[in-house]
Amino acid sequence: TTIARVAALAILTLPLFGGLAPVCAHEFKVGEIMVDHPWARATPGQAKNGAAFMKLENHGAAADRLVEAKGAVADRVELHTHIHENGVMKMRPSGPIEVPAHGHVMLEPGSFHVMMIGLKAPLIEGETFPVTLVFEKAGEVTVEIKVESVGAGAGGMKMNHGAGHGMKKN
Repeated sequence: TTIARVAALAILTLPLFGGLAPVCAHEFKVGEIMVDHPWARATPGQAKNGAAFMKLENHGAAADRLVEAKGAVADRVELHTHIHENGVMKMRPSGPIEVPAHGHVMLEPGSFHVMMIGLKAPLIEGETFPVTLVFEKAGEVTVEIKVESVGAGAGGMKMNHGAGHGMKKN
């Protein structure tokens, strides 16, 4: 049958492509938590701060919380969020970030993110660096943050993490 021929062809060609590959090569798993596509923007000039973003998916029946992020990329690595206060967008430490049971939370520009304060080197497009995420229940996982372009993920709001913590909305 056609299905048998396709299956046989797939089995015969797997060694040519390195065997079975994960569905997405940029996912990390710890316990019931899947970390999908962790990324950061390249830093312009002498910027001393940067931010990392990702999707956190909880495949478990109980909520979990991201309680800490750590890494050698900067003097301090913290969990942050944005708040709107009198027409000004400000970054603040967020405390733990809830990841609901059978749900997800987005760490994205203009919302929750991993803030890297006092970068030890510029974040250069195309490079990667490790950050360890600590979850209350699932434990620790070290992820590779992929550095994308300076304008990546900007959407309708441009953020400049090197500018400090008080920013006006565009």
